[in-house]
This record gives sequence, structure tokens and C-alpha cells, in this order.
Amino acid sequence: MSERRRAVAICRQWPLFPAFLFSLGRSQLNFRRQKAEGEGMHRPEKRWRVGIIGTGKHGSRYARHIVQDIEEAQLIAISRRSEEGPRQAAEWSCRWYAEWRALVADPEVDCVIAALPPALNLQVASACAEAGKPLLLEKPMAVSVAEAVAMHDLFARHKVGLTIGQTLRYNRVIVLLRQQLPAIGRLHGFTANQRLEPAPLDWLDEPSSAGAGVTFHVAVHVFDALQWLTGQAIVRVMARTRCVHSSLLEDHVVALVELENGAIGAVDCAKVGPARCGRFEFAGSEGQLQADQIHHVCESIRGQSRLPLAVGEPVNTIVPLVRDWLAFLSGRRSNPIPGEEGVAAIRVCEACLRSAALGGWVEV
Repeated sequence: MSERRRAVAICRQWPLFPAFLFSLGRSQLNFRRQKAEGEGMHRPEKRWRVGIIGTGKHGSRYARHIVQDIEEAQLIAISRRSEEGPRQAAEWSCRWYAEWRALVADPEVDCVIAALPPALNLQVASACAEAGKPLLLEKPMAVSVAEAVAMHDLFARHKVGLTIGQTLRYNRVIVLLRQQLPAIGRLHGFTANQRLEPAPLDWLDEPSSAGAGVTFHVAVHVFDALQWLTGQAIVRVMARTRCVHSSLLEDHVVALVELENGAIGAVDCAKVGPARCGRFEFAGSEGQLQADQIHHVCESIRGQSRLPLAVGEPVNTIVPLVRDWLAFLSGRRSNPIPGEEGVAAIRVCEACLRSAALGGWVEV
């Protein structure tokens, strides 16, 4: 008897058999879906529907890249309080919410990116965690260690992904430095700086919005990069801060920094002059490395010889970060910058401000 005739015969003898098969197939599908949802928001077959809270200077970069460059995502909604919000939503063909809580509550928003004054981050993060929506939170993660820890613990308790937007890790010079550091042997000393133009945004000098000055808004990048590059935690700092153009919050910080392996170095971050640089120098037992992540150069030093290293073309660091974040949400990779690493950078920032206030070395 052919397979077709056998199947017809079975169906005649048991009329409910096809329905049983359909029910079985549906239950298996539901089981697979429930299993995927239990492991996190696993949607490899669909584009992730993203909502962005805060589409000012930096948040609008995320929006443009999602619309133009990232096929794995669809920009569903934005939230911005100013009159620019509706215009931006029309330009990007998405919804606009004047109130960010409405964006988080939107059932069509799968995950959220927030680029806000950091004093708002804990409120936004709490709402996202309670709604079960993964969050990519632009640095600085928080305005204090207490808030950063609370945020991390909240996402861990709800089993929702929290990723911190420390985009400097994706700079090609920084990536190359990480690859080359083992070649210079045991690390003994280092220097790092990030100097930018004075900030034009008034809220950056308001404690209620910004929380702190360049220590949290600029040096946080350098502290995170140093720990990521070296694989060593920063354990002690001694810092001085000052206001050059600002009135309330520091626009210049200099810190002596000690790593857990005993290596010591200096970090200098400022928004006081009209020029930019982002230098990193490392001295090891076998040689030295020096680079500038803003000017896209890197070289190795042996004796009195300097060897330029091929960095490749510059990349926009937002695009690879968002792609890695979406891959993490889809279960294809680990969290690119988990919340605990954001907390580690905030601990160093807060220690610098304590040191500047008290004088002397402060444990991180």
C-alpha cells in the first residue's frame, strides 16, 4: 500500500487523527516559543523593534544609524520633550511620545535605547526592567555608585538585559591597542587623556541633571577603556579637579591611577580648549605603545625605533555596538558591555571625586 493510501486509511478509521496531529504540532510550537521566551527575548527571525528615549545630539545618532545602517532593527518610536520630537518622528517614519513612560509601555517596542541626562537614568531603567524590555543605556550609567548598583540589581532580578553604551571600546585604535598590549610584556606604567572642546549644553553644568562634570561624562570612557584594555581593575586613585569655564561642575580632572597588578599611570580629561585629542601610552617590560584614538594613529616603540601600526579605516562606533547588542538579545552572543562593567567604571569616577574633595589616595 502506498504511503498516501495508508494515510487516507488511517484518517478514515480515526477521523480525529488529523486534528490530533495539528494540535500536537501547535503544542510543540508553543513549547519552543515558551522555551525561547524563558531564555530571554529571542527573536532571530524578526527585526527588533526599537524605541529611543532622548533624541538630542547623541540619541539622534542612534536613530539615524538604525534607520539607515542596521537592517536587524526597526525604529518604532522616539521620545523627546522638545518641539523637535514630532519633526524627527516624521523624518524617521516612527511614533513620537512626549512622555517617555508611554514609549516604554508601547507593546510594539521590544527594546529601548536611552541617551539622557544621567540623573534620569535610574527612573528609565527601572521602568524598562519592570516592563521586561532590554535597555541599551548611554554612558554615564548613573550619577553615583548607589544608583548604578541599584540599576544593575534591578535588571538582574527581572532577568532582563542591561547594556552600557561605552562606545570607545569599538574605536579601531582601542581595539588594536588591546590586541598589541601582550607584545610589550608586563605593564609597568601608562598615561591616557581625552581633551574636548568646552560643552555648549547648559545642563552639563547643572548638578540636578548632569550629576557631575567631566569625571563622569568624559573620564568614564577612559576608565572603562583602561580596564577593558588591560584586563586589570583600577583599585586606587588620587585626583584633582577644577572649573575653568564651568561654574558648578568640574571641566578638568587629573588623576593618578593604580591597577590591581601594581602598574601606575595618569589620566587627564578636560573640556577647556578648542582642540581634541585622545592619547593612550603604555610602557611594558618589552616595549611601548602609543596611540591617539581621535586622530587614528598607533605605533609600537622598541629602543629608539618607532613602528607605525596599521589601524584601518575609522568606523562609527555606534553601529557595531548596536549590532552586538541585538545579537545578544537574539541569543547569538554574550552581552557586549554588561551592567556590572558599567558599575565598575562608575566606581572609579566616584572615587576620583572623593579623592578631589578629601585629598590623597582613595580606594575604589
